[in-house]
Amino acid sequence: MSNARGTKEVQLVGMDISAMETLAVMHDELPFRGKQLFHWVYKQQVESINAMNTLPASFRGLLSKEYVLHPLALIKKTGSDFEPTQKFLFQLSSGEKIESVIMEEGKRVTLCVSTQMGCAVDCKFCATAKMGFIKNLSSGEIVDQYLLILNSINKRITNVVFMGMGEPFLNYQQVINAADLLNHKEGINLSAQRITISTVGIVPKIQQYAQEGHKYKLAVSLNSSSQDQRLKIMPISKTHSMDALIQSAWDYYHISKKLITLEYVLLAGVNDDISNADRLMGLIGNLPCKLNLIPYNEIDAPFQRPSEEKIEQFLNRLERANFTVTIRWSKGTDISGGCGQLAVLEQESFN
Repeated sequence: MSNARGTKEVQLVGMDISAMETLAVMHDELPFRGKQLFHWVYKQQVESINAMNTLPASFRGLLSKEYVLHPLALIKKTGSDFEPTQKFLFQLSSGEKIESVIMEEGKRVTLCVSTQMGCAVDCKFCATAKMGFIKNLSSGEIVDQYLLILNSINKRITNVVFMGMGEPFLNYQQVINAADLLNHKEGINLSAQRITISTVGIVPKIQQYAQEGHKYKLAVSLNSSSQDQRLKIMPISKTHSMDALIQSAWDYYHISKKLITLEYVLLAGVNDDISNADRLMGLIGNLPCKLNLIPYNEIDAPFQRPSEEKIEQFLNRLERANFTVTIRWSKGTDISGGCGQLAVLEQESFN
């Protein structure tokens, strides 16, 4: 596993406890040294291998020579002028860049992580779609967003949402691995109920997620009240229809006994009138769920946020619904850090 600097380095962040035990044994150390390494990386969250002072000096020296701790480098932090929201720009070891956002509301500090560089599903109202799909992130590159931001803000991150750049369920296994690392009791130890994975509705993956019995919350971007309407703004609906998506939500509930969260971005003149609210209630019916209304965050696209009066009318119409309805005003829109605004359109390589 030896890698010279300047070639592709082996990164420690992203390895699970079993991989670290194997690493230790490969280098003639006892397996418990791997557990110590896991503890240093994820629980103590040290910023250098040399700080791992319970490891033998010879092992630390070897790790420093042949491995790199962080797969990402934090290169820029942008704060909002209006609220405690910050956007972070990271560079991958290959030179490309991704973004993450941290949002504070009372004692709740939520990190929105990216799972892909760019996105392939091409939702017409989302800035990330303009990047196209570039690559999947590794579990280490996902988790490292948490570790580097945590060290940068000196505050406890209470919640993580997989709602940044990319479609999490098109990078399924790396996303699950990352969530498992965030949740691991001997490491970061973030409660499963404080981790939410979002999808535009990749139906076979929703079914797989339910069958595998994952503990993390699940959110689905619905955004329309009919198949025809959804096709116009979310091309993925051609592959995974609205009916199939709602059925998968029911299946998820029957298997997991957990509520699913449905996200509905309100777009002026597209899906924001009373007839849409009525169709939406009929579509969701008695499905045990929570509906999040998200007023659109404007980007360079042919859509606008509805007026506050329209939003209020839509919300009021849903008072008769059988499910819980909340409205989520995105934070950090002044720094293009709101829902649907993340994009790094000018990629450079610094190799």
